[in-house]
Parts: sequence; structure tokens; C-alpha cells
Amino acid sequence: MNEIIDPVLDSVVIGAGQAGLSSSFHLRRLGIDHVVLDANDAAGGAWKHRWDALTMADVHRVADLPDAPVPPASGPERANEFVPTYFAAYEREHELPVVRPVVVEHVRQDPHDPALLLVESADRAWRTRTLVNASGTWRRPFIPRYPGQETFAGEQLHTVAYPGPEHFRGKRVLVVGGGASAVQFLGALRPITDTLWVTRREPVWRTGEFDPEAGREAVAMVAERVRQGLPPRSVVSVTGLMLRPQEAEAERLGAYRRLPMFERLEPGGARWADGSFEPVDVILWATGFRPDVEHLAPLHLRSSRGGIQLGSTAATATESVVDPRVQLVGYGPSASTIGANRAGRTAAVAVRRHLRS
Repeated sequence: MNEIIDPVLDSVVIGAGQAGLSSSFHLRRLGIDHVVLDANDAAGGAWKHRWDALTMADVHRVADLPDAPVPPASGPERANEFVPTYFAAYEREHELPVVRPVVVEHVRQDPHDPALLLVESADRAWRTRTLVNASGTWRRPFIPRYPGQETFAGEQLHTVAYPGPEHFRGKRVLVVGGGASAVQFLGALRPITDTLWVTRREPVWRTGEFDPEAGREAVAMVAERVRQGLPPRSVVSVTGLMLRPQEAEAERLGAYRRLPMFERLEPGGARWADGSFEPVDVILWATGFRPDVEHLAPLHLRSSRGGIQLGSTAATATESVVDPRVQLVGYGPSASTIGANRAGRTAAVAVRRHLRS
């Protein structure tokens, strides 16, 4: 039986990435007794697992945590060291109550008190009046299934295990996926090796400037899906794709001439519906992630449409409609680093409102 950690908490935050740290900051500012349970053995969230070749010059943007601007970076710093160092300093300076490593396995109703939630790891459990789930997506990589996939004799890798561009030198690489990661991988790989790019749908390229108004429109479109109880989509799925200056050489070499999705995989490569075949050595699945929310299954939060429905107002934008004790940050429209910061504040205020009620 799990050891029960006393006393009963006002809130438990799951995850110490951008969303979790922002939530903890605002909970602490509001005087709400809580802990942050983090599955990692050190600060950094998903950033500490990024590939060594990813530098701060490659990162689209890291948003400031509340009351702590991101330190200036010159460019060549490794993102998997720079950002975790920033997060670790933030935890120390704001004395955030992070407990690690703790892998949360289940969140369920406390069998002895229906007003409480029981947050369980393998050997410990915490009782709490509210929950802020900030577990992100990194532990839930998604790879679609295609006929013959298990027969492919080459190497198959997902974004989560990307080892950096040098690993692929001299190999013919098939990049699968229509998001920003695929564009970035092709930008790094095409100048040093042969690549092919396949997507299920024709990529949508953004030609206009991505100004704050465009950003608000994109977030609103993603938020509407969540309000309807649909599975969230990424913000980039509605903003469109853009090339950065460091991807210009790959574009000149033809990296972004997209092919439709293949029909099946064979030992030596991929075959399309028209019978054409392309030999490849590696398949790089840049096919994204799914929300890491399986530990919430005992609470039955999912709607019949497949997603967790959140509130329809600004004040309830992170709140589960099924169980208002549960807030989700870094989910749907708050999956970006900027959105996660805003959601952290919204969630903390919602927790206070629930505790007062």
C-alpha cells in the first residue's frame, strides 16, 4: 500500500515544466499550500531531453517565467543545458515546493473522502483538494501505423529520440510529418545528406507576418476545439509553417518539395499507391505527441468526442467541465510556452476560487 503523505494539501501540481512552474509561482503568490510532483530527476521539464545539437539559435522562443526574464543567450548554447539551468534557478529563487523524481501513476477519488483527490505514485500518495495537471506531452510520442512498418530493415526514430544531424550523415532519410519539427529537421539534414519529405496533407505555408493578432486568432481556434471536448490540435496546425534563415540552404536544395503519404513500408524503403518506390535508410517520424493525461483516466474526464472539455470563459479556460477541482495547463491552447504561463495564472486563480467555494 502506498505511503500517504500528510497533511491534506490545497493543491498538487503534476509536472515542473514551463506550465507547472508558472502554476506553482502563482499558487505560492496566492498563499495556496501545494507541492509540484516532477517525473524528472532534475529541473528542466522536456527541455532536458532535447537533442544535444539543438542550440538556442535553433529554438523558436522560450517565454519568460513569471517575474524572471530568460537570461540572454548568444546562440550556440545547448538548449538542453541552458533552459534547465534557467528553470533550476527559478525553482531555487522562488522556493517552489518541487518533489522529484515522482512518476504519477493515477489520480482518483479519495475512497475515504469524496471531497478529496488521491494522487498516487508507485510508493507514495498525496491527498489534495484540487489538482493542476501540467504533465505536457513529451512522454507520449505518437507514431502512426502503416502496413509493412515492422518489416522495414532500416532505422526508425521519433522526434523524442532524435540524436542530432551528424547521426544521419550519408544516409537517405525519409522525414514524416507536417509540423515545425519536420521543417526544422529537414533544414538541418538536407545540407549534409539526402532527404525525402512526406505528409498526409499539403503543407500550409504562412506568407504574412505572425503578429500578436494572428497569434490570438490561432490560439482561439485551438481553444474552441477544447471547449467542445475534442482532442486538442497544435497551434502550428492553424498558424501555418514558416522557414527561418537557417533553413534557406535546405530550401535551395529542394528539401521542402513534399511527397504525399506512402501506402506501405517494405524492407528497403517506402512504396506509394501508384507503385513508385523510394529506397531509404532511416525513417524519422516527426509526427508529434499526444497529451500525457492517462494518469487522469480514473476521473473519467474525457468527453464522448475524445478530449477533455475545458470551460468556455477566460476564468474557466483551464478548468475541467466534468470535475472543476482539476485544472489542465499546457493542454490545447496553452501548450506553447507563452500560453503555459498565462494558463498557470488562470489555473491558480481557479484553484483559489474552488477552495473558497
